[in-house]
Amino acid sequence: MVHTDKNSCPRVLVIAGPTASGKSALVLELAAQLDGEIICADSLTVYRGLDIGSAKPTAEDRARVLHHLLDIRDPWEPFTAADFRHEAAHAIDNIVRRGKTPILVGGAGLYLRVLLGGLADAPGQNAQMRQLLSLRAERGEGELLLEELRAVDPETASKTHPNNLPRIIRALEVYQSSGIAFSDYQNQHRFGQKPYNARQYLLAPPRELLYQRIEARVDQMLRDGLIDEYCGLLTAGVPKDAKALGAIGYKEVAAFVDGVISREELPRLIKLNTRHYAKRQMTWFRREKELLTIAYPPDSATIAREAVQFLRQGD
Repeated sequence: MVHTDKNSCPRVLVIAGPTASGKSALVLELAAQLDGEIICADSLTVYRGLDIGSAKPTAEDRARVLHHLLDIRDPWEPFTAADFRHEAAHAIDNIVRRGKTPILVGGAGLYLRVLLGGLADAPGQNAQMRQLLSLRAERGEGELLLEELRAVDPETASKTHPNNLPRIIRALEVYQSSGIAFSDYQNQHRFGQKPYNARQYLLAPPRELLYQRIEARVDQMLRDGLIDEYCGLLTAGVPKDAKALGAIGYKEVAAFVDGVISREELPRLIKLNTRHYAKRQMTWFRREKELLTIAYPPDSATIAREAVQFLRQGD
């Protein structure tokens, strides 16, 4: 739903940040203080059975505060930013209707951007065209595809890393489907109204502390049975090539189970890849101008007081 008056937009709180930054603990405290419910903005916790590797909220946490968008897809099913927007919008409407506070939490920057900024009205997926473009990429034609994109949409091409093949393919798909550059859809969209009035916070621990937290989390995941969880998913019929099993943590376990890496290498690779992922997350979040960085360690009481003032502005 698009609102023409900013004051009429539903008000939502956002706690964003890289993996292992402490978002879950903070948002549980805020939900208790603000009579809130939590909407998870995460690309893995939507999948059933991916509990340990996704650091999914515990049963105790879910009993304490109602969480939305957990366990809503099977691991082999696709889940896009557009899917997240649809599901999250439904959850927000439901929460607001019951007089509660919607609190979004997660590290999926694209999901949050699409939800809070709206979605450009570009053509939907064209399965046949996407398959043909993907096959070309698999044959090593990535540079050629980028050159073709430069010819029809130089703005998007200039902002796209040569290794970001999904974005290159999507932009070519949009142009070939409509004859209109993807950047034209996005630029036109920027003049539209935002669907929500959001107060957004960024939880950004010092890098050394964040990396320590990542290492501790990976060690705990392995102690909790990450390898057994992966093997159990395969036994239950989840295909090895399911997109969800290509996520950090699961792909390294798969390499270990297949004998590609040793048991000693397993935690090291998960930690390394998670650190790289956290760095990419922070790069993304620092570009989001509406995110307010929280002093670390976070003071939930201060944030809650600010949030109450923000929420009351809509009354």
